Amino acid sequence: MSTDYTKRIVNYALKESGFYPLRPVQLWFVDTHFNKANSTMMNIGALVKLHPDIDVERLEKVVNDLINHYDIFRCRFVFHEGTSDLCQRFDGEIIPVKIEKISDEEFEKEQSKLKKPYKIIGNPLYRIRIFQTPSANYFYFDFYHAIMDGMAIAVLFFRELNQRYKGKKITREPLNYADFILDEMRVSPEELAEGNSYWRNMLSDFDINRHLPPSDISKNEAWTDDIYFENLKNVESEYFDNAARKEDVFFLAAVMLALAKSSGEKKSILSRIYNGRMNAQERRLMGIMIEQYPIAWDFEKNITVENFLDNLEAKIKEGMKYRRSLGTVYSEGLEDDCATFIFQKGNLSQHDGVVYIDDKPLQIIATPPNNFNAAENTLDIEISSGTGHDEFYLLTLDYDASRYSRDAMEKFAELIDEMVLALQDEKKYIHEILKA
Repeated sequence: MSTDYTKRIVNYALKESGFYPLRPVQLWFVDTHFNKANSTMMNIGALVKLHPDIDVERLEKVVNDLINHYDIFRCRFVFHEGTSDLCQRFDGEIIPVKIEKISDEEFEKEQSKLKKPYKIIGNPLYRIRIFQTPSANYFYFDFYHAIMDGMAIAVLFFRELNQRYKGKKITREPLNYADFILDEMRVSPEELAEGNSYWRNMLSDFDINRHLPPSDISKNEAWTDDIYFENLKNVESEYFDNAARKEDVFFLAAVMLALAKSSGEKKSILSRIYNGRMNAQERRLMGIMIEQYPIAWDFEKNITVENFLDNLEAKIKEGMKYRRSLGTVYSEGLEDDCATFIFQKGNLSQHDGVVYIDDKPLQIIATPPNNFNAAENTLDIEISSGTGHDEFYLLTLDYDASRYSRDAMEKFAELIDEMVLALQDEKKYIHEILKA
């Protein structure tokens, strides 16, 4: 997002104009889709087989009530008529969802159609279908990733769908996403400049060859995606029942230590994907919830684990104060090639495979065929705990296979697990962990 673009969107992003800028995280997804992706799709959703007790006519009604309640479903991406910048409007038509009674053979054909990517300009950015076939009933939902993410689908869309289906009256007035965008733009030049300086200073010395695990592939090939899964053996969810630590901070600390130890550097730099909503009202806002925050830590000073975790949590809060300056990080490519980290708990992730309607678990039987993470990132690190694996934490490494071998990722996974164990002794010193 260039400086000129930032100035222009301030001029036209008014309620009266109907044009709104894409937020930095939205621009990140759209740019990933068109310029950095190995996939032509950025769809997130699933096809689920409905439980026989689910009343499809009731489901049809509550789905339509829900999508008419929030302006994110009226969102359309358009080019601004004056500047040609990619913008969004929130005045699109809501097309009613209707039960489609079709044969099993027709259902197979419809599934093939749903594998196509979105035509994002001027079109709805979600697809919701209810299929009634002779053999079973099905519910299909998917969203363009720049308007909804897995967290939003799990804790907003399906939670409210479940509430509405059970007859719970939704009385609260919704916070419009368009108003949220305007609120995000209300930042003084001084605050914006302070935030820009904060992010630039944090990321000024990032180097892919210093702040990532060393590459062990000598051949110079184009980016190639691979994925490695491993259960973390050194901690179970019960540990956090009595611990004062938040899971996301604890695992972020483990990943930062593993990056420092694997690279041999005293500084870790990565990009942390996290809920970008700051208060209870914002957290009820239907639409994309995540934000991408860079974070860096200098391990030169030898402190205890306890001090490290306390200070890391404080640093996270400090960075979140500057969320309105994240456009600078995106536009200047400050975090390009950084490892990304996300902690998922109970969200719609690629591992859970379950959603709920009327509190009945519905197994996901198909998902959009695009890569789950379509970005050509060097290394994406996810630690998740959710349906199907509550007793342990699942580590997922989505990595550039032209830079790392599977053996390298296996060793890095083991290193993260070692750091997880080490962090449970809060009196231990950080340098002792890094030298061990």
